[in-house]
Amino acid sequence: MIQAEKIDKSSVIPIYYQLFKLIEEQIRKGDLKPGESLPTEHEISLRFEISRMTVRRAIAELVSAGMVYAQQGRGTFVATPKLDNIVFELNDFNQEIKERGLNCKSTLLEAKIIRADKELREKFQVGEESKRFLYFRTVFSAEDERLSYEVKYTIYSKSRPILESELKDPSLPGLIATHTEYVPMSAKKVLQVSVCTEEEAAILGIAPNSPVFLVEQTIYDPDLKPVGWSKAVYRGDRYKLTSYDGWYKKD
Repeated sequence: MIQAEKIDKSSVIPIYYQLFKLIEEQIRKGDLKPGESLPTEHEISLRFEISRMTVRRAIAELVSAGMVYAQQGRGTFVATPKLDNIVFELNDFNQEIKERGLNCKSTLLEAKIIRADKELREKFQVGEESKRFLYFRTVFSAEDERLSYEVKYTIYSKSRPILESELKDPSLPGLIATHTEYVPMSAKKVLQVSVCTEEEAAILGIAPNSPVFLVEQTIYDPDLKPVGWSKAVYRGDRYKLTSYDGWYKKD
């Protein structure tokens, strides 16, 4: 049962993110235990007087973070921490910048609808059919210093148009949850320590072959078919890696 904390609808912090953090905190504290089911989207939307689409996006973020998992026809459940694996996270961009007392900004470099090439067909496990994809590139900066660069692809849904303003800083699961007919059920992230390409170096304003964190993320639907993919490059001199076992409980 989600404790009835209030959501500040007048805050500049998006409502879906407030709900995500509320549930995340209760999982980390143990108020919501592994295997426990979350209320339905309808129940949560009524409790907090918010839209079901907002609830769906928050749950998509939790799925992506590995905090919950969804079972089609049954509901959404708190995941059991995988103590035999390292759970890693790159510090949240906005939180990292806030702690440094800086102002952060996201800049949309490009957004367009494309047809799948061979690489995309392989990643999304689609054939030669004329499926289209939404492709966009975003760079994140603080005090005019570019710190990270990300490209994202999702299957394009003509029935759910998206505004350009919504592309400035969307998470991949949130984008899929709100602007496609697909339901994000699971996610996989792969971290690599790498060096930047010439293009990435030019965008971030650093020397070619500088060390970076490279994170690839794939989002899957209930049938384990990929419905979203992204690649993010984080400057190695501006980010740190944190790992922990289980759900970390704050003091």
